[in-house]
Amino acid sequence: MIVSHKHKFIFIKTRKTAGTSIEIALSAHCGKEDILSPLNEEDEKLRREFAGRGAQNYQLKWTDWTRQEWLKVLKTRKAARFYNHMPAAEVKQHLSEDVWNSYFKFTLDRNPFDKVVSLFFWRGGFEKYPSLSDFIRAGGLAKMDSYDMYSVNKLLAVDKVYRFEDMSAMAADLSERFDLKPALDFGALKAKGGFRKKKDYRELYDEQSKEWVQQAFAREIQLLDYQF
Repeated sequence: MIVSHKHKFIFIKTRKTAGTSIEIALSAHCGKEDILSPLNEEDEKLRREFAGRGAQNYQLKWTDWTRQEWLKVLKTRKAARFYNHMPAAEVKQHLSEDVWNSYFKFTLDRNPFDKVVSLFFWRGGFEKYPSLSDFIRAGGLAKMDSYDMYSVNKLLAVDKVYRFEDMSAMAADLSERFDLKPALDFGALKAKGGFRKKKDYRELYDEQSKEWVQQAFAREIQLLDYQF
């Protein structure tokens, strides 16, 4: 996730939506006071090469820790911080009311039927599971709903939810909105990938798995009018 005081935006990062590539591209336009949550070692190396900066300003002052964070710190012995895939509700807790209310908050989401297939292959695909249905039965959808990531008290908390399928439009809109030069080009980066073997997600679904995904991601499907 990113909080850019330089451009006055907050990026909430969802899962399996090219979020790391977007984060790296945005980092190239961030200032030294901006908050960039840590990535894994490989992606941090790519960010430093591409953006000229890495994770920064992500440690939280102990005076700002919530009760849950104190308990986590006591258990893990690690300081509380802004972190990768941090939900909007937690980000909001650690920013001033003025920053949260005045900054442009955005995220992106992806057709859940396609996202689940992407996750299936990322976690082993057919080498580990007989079918997509077996993957779902084994708990494959756990923590994958995006709506909870960009809502607070079940209400949409961001100003804009871009669609993964329209990333070029997202890049153009953000570049114009914040006068970013050179303009964003998310296609120039590929921080992760290479796991997927099939391109048409529909080939992997049966009626049961389709119904499970429809139920699990009902809010995202309604919000962004996604179809199977």
